[in-house]
Amino acid sequence: MVSTVAVKRALSALASRTDTATRPSVAVIDEADAARSDIRRAASFVDADGLDRLDEAIAAAECAGDEAAAERGREARAAFRRFREAVGDGGGRGDTEVPR
Repeated sequence: MVSTVAVKRALSALASRTDTATRPSVAVIDEADAARSDIRRAASFVDADGLDRLDEAIAAAECAGDEAAAERGREARAAFRRFREAVGDGGGRGDTEVPR
């Protein structure tokens, strides 16, 4: 479930967006990168279809020729894969649902 704080932050970012603001793909990559440092934020990101959005953002950054942003996105994606692998066995119980 997405937190109220995350929703407010996203709405605020949309409301203050200008033509000179960060490109949407970079904003998603920034969001994913920041979420790696907080497990609750990471879970919220995944719950909000963040991994699909991240994949799209990486592709958009690559198309725009922004290799630095694309690389940060790939690094964030790899971190989320490691998170998933870390909980993949559910502590040996096999009953833990793992985000895609």
